[in-house]
Amino acid sequence: MHGTIGFNGKSKIIIQIMAALVALAAVAFFGANHCFAAKKFDLSEYDGPKMKDLYYVITRDMDAALLAMSTGKLDVLSDIYRPADVERLRADDGADLSMASSFHGFFLTFNTRKFPWDQKALRQAAAQIVERRKWVRDLFSGYCEPMSTFLPAISPFCDTDAPALPLGLDEARKTLEDAGWTWNRSGWLVAPDGRELPTTEILCPPSSVAATSTEIAALFAEALISLGVPSEAEPLDFQTMLARVDVGDFDACTNAWTMSRDPDVMFAFYHSSMDVEGGYNISGISDGELDETLRELRYAPDEDTAREASSRAQRILNELCPVIPIYSRYSISALSKNWNGIFETDRNTSDNLVTMISMTPRDGGERPIYWNITEEIRTLNPLVSSTAYDWTVLGTVYDTLLSVDPYTFEDISWLAEKWSIETDDKGSVLDFTLRDGLLWQDGRPLTVEDVAYSIQFIKDNDVPRFFDSVKDVESVEFDKDARTLRVTMSNVSYWHLHNIGGGVLVMPKHILENVPNWRAWQPTNRPHKALDGTELTELIGSGPVTFRESRTGEYVRMTRNENYFLLRGGAR
Repeated sequence: MHGTIGFNGKSKIIIQIMAALVALAAVAFFGANHCFAAKKFDLSEYDGPKMKDLYYVITRDMDAALLAMSTGKLDVLSDIYRPADVERLRADDGADLSMASSFHGFFLTFNTRKFPWDQKALRQAAAQIVERRKWVRDLFSGYCEPMSTFLPAISPFCDTDAPALPLGLDEARKTLEDAGWTWNRSGWLVAPDGRELPTTEILCPPSSVAATSTEIAALFAEALISLGVPSEAEPLDFQTMLARVDVGDFDACTNAWTMSRDPDVMFAFYHSSMDVEGGYNISGISDGELDETLRELRYAPDEDTAREASSRAQRILNELCPVIPIYSRYSISALSKNWNGIFETDRNTSDNLVTMISMTPRDGGERPIYWNITEEIRTLNPLVSSTAYDWTVLGTVYDTLLSVDPYTFEDISWLAEKWSIETDDKGSVLDFTLRDGLLWQDGRPLTVEDVAYSIQFIKDNDVPRFFDSVKDVESVEFDKDARTLRVTMSNVSYWHLHNIGGGVLVMPKHILENVPNWRAWQPTNRPHKALDGTELTELIGSGPVTFRESRTGEYVRMTRNENYFLLRGGAR
């Protein structure tokens, strides 16, 4: 439910044993050609996009997508997770598979705002009966790993030593008995105050969209029933499910995130201030000790402080159980062998932005790229969109000041050619210098005034999806002639550079200042003319491709951004 920008969003991987094991597994599984020497990304080596047209093809049925891949009607297929599909693609001579570790996390989430899941003992007992290792082994046959804490194992901040509740039905029953819970004659739980439990509906996508999510919801419902909690899995149209979750209209649900490289993502997920409509604190958890610890994590001045606060936050969450971590998925994608220019590393599968920029047909011809999306687009309003499917599109329309080296996951220049950060007792100052000659997709100049306006717009309007990145901004100043931007933060945080440089979309002022209602804004339905008279829409960014049209249930059509800063002859 969470999108990515650039090279896997703000993902950060420090080389450690887990990363090495995953890389070795990829080599053993997919072949030695997927082994990569340590290097750094050199932006000057890339010139593109090379292809003129890109179609995001909406194929919700994986079997249909696999057939389209084998018959040449799809070029890129992402989000492959069923073992049978992996084996089928391995046997396909026309496709190459790639696998990489990821910051993915799948959770069962409780609505802690209302009875019965506002009861900590019940949440703890539910966590104790989850057989995550068995579920993951049976459903994924080794293509995922069980996740026992609130950051994926690949994260250097993951605390695998955090004390965990004892597992098992007997242990869960003891947890409840110690808290004063009882069972009636029918075997159903009764709360300490005498209230009987209503049926818990576990919202999940339908099996046609995410079969494993549906199955996990069903397995969890069975486990809860064995504990005495009346429960049922409730598959819903994905968009309907998201709409209910956004307003807190649910008992429990499945959800998955592609998380940040920075552990302060837990602030967004679990701090009480983020419990707003459309915000990331889906569970609505509110706890004073947790809030304070997450605040220490968010405003940690250095890595050591951040590491200690991150570990403490995970331990508190292990006790509060607002969500139950289930698994972290390896990223697996397939790409047609009919293309040259494929880019991948041991930490990035081939379905990435660099591949999109570099792809050319092996036969030397010219044809569109067909890139699969496995679910309907919910909205292409970047200010409210929350799904990975939406951000597959939006992440190629908009850019950020900085991006992430796909080899090392260090910061690299993007729209900003250089940057610096200074801190003192009063706060932090971030300075950025934009590249010269940047243009929007409509041909108008992209300047530091646009960047400043984007930051201020998000802050002034309390835009939930991005507000966490800008809420500590004290002032934004710019010099258009010098192409410099200065962002003054009201405090010190180890994460400010990533939040501003990689966490804020750069959007055109000339579009934003005319948006009457940002929540209801549908940019693709509002016409907008480029400087050369070309008919576009208000979905205007500086990314490699420009939105042209969408057809519900069929495709989203994009064309090459002739003004892209990496395109030969375009802005430099």
